[in-house]
Amino acid sequence: MSDTAGTSPQNRLVFTDGGDDDAAGDGDGDTPSDTMRGRIGGSRLRTWVLLNASRWFVAALFSLSIFVVIVGASFLDLAPMRKVVRNQTALWWVFSPLISAVITGVTLVVTFTQLVLSQELGPLGDQRDRMNGAIEFRNDVESWLDVSPAPPDPSSFMEAVVDGIQDYARNLQTAADGCEDEPTREQVNDLAESLIEHAAAVGEGLEDATFGEFDVLYSALDFNYSWKIYEANRLRTKRADELDEDTTEAIDDIVEVLKFFGPAREHFKTLYFQWELINLSRVMLYAALPALVVTFLVQFYVSPHSFPGTYLGVDGLVWIVASGVTVALVPFFLLTSYVLRIATVAKRTLAIGPFILRDTDRSEDIDWE
Repeated sequence: MSDTAGTSPQNRLVFTDGGDDDAAGDGDGDTPSDTMRGRIGGSRLRTWVLLNASRWFVAALFSLSIFVVIVGASFLDLAPMRKVVRNQTALWWVFSPLISAVITGVTLVVTFTQLVLSQELGPLGDQRDRMNGAIEFRNDVESWLDVSPAPPDPSSFMEAVVDGIQDYARNLQTAADGCEDEPTREQVNDLAESLIEHAAAVGEGLEDATFGEFDVLYSALDFNYSWKIYEANRLRTKRADELDEDTTEAIDDIVEVLKFFGPAREHFKTLYFQWELINLSRVMLYAALPALVVTFLVQFYVSPHSFPGTYLGVDGLVWIVASGVTVALVPFFLLTSYVLRIATVAKRTLAIGPFILRDTDRSEDIDWE
């Protein structure tokens, strides 16, 4: 990896785990954080809303927000709702477009989902090639990790991979005892301990996770495998003269095992995206029916004289209009909540392997002495 011409030493592109374009988080120096939240940066609330929270709950928060804004606006010195409805036919101008938006939005989402899922369809030869590729990958993992057969479900499979990484890291520690150069031995041990601790933490997150829930993918995203590959290769290069044959071979084995994690994570990420798009289509259809019913009822039967009186200090018509708008927007809020998570994960994992799409300090400029 060579320096980019004309780029200052403090603003160069580091090639590490794909897609993390925010600050390095809680890592030391310019070393990326081991956790997904640390690499994303920002507050815990932001990470929770983007990734961890239930998508229904996030949509409910958006819905509650718009409802509170509409009702709260009635306390401001603005035109009364009844006057606006009577003089400007507000119900027609608001709810007619909402009906079109709900129908169009649901149609587009379902169509897009079918388009994505259609990529899984194909002739027998293509399906056989996919099958053979999956079996070949599993055989390679089984031979390296000495696990036969490898677990069939995604969470257990990823857990077996990180367990295998821990075993090879312990082998690296044992091999490092033969290094005569003490600084080199300490650096090798530091790499091995970092791998063991990080893989153990990720394995705990995968232990009780079930595919279809975001926990599987989130735990897998926590493992910054590309940075570990880069650290191992950098150590092997910088300390080539001080490393003995056994330690060098152990480092090479670590790199080979780490390479299994990337394709496995990307495969399960793809399956999760397809799973989420199917869920999104279903919940959009569920939410569209009441949204259409409510918008039609408000447009047909609510007039400037409906629901007289006040409730909790708010005109009754305001409550009805606010509720109607909120229900009509629920499909859009559900779409937003799902897209926020999918887009966040996609942005953080745009590239597979030793690349990162953000500007930071060059990691190989770190002083290893």
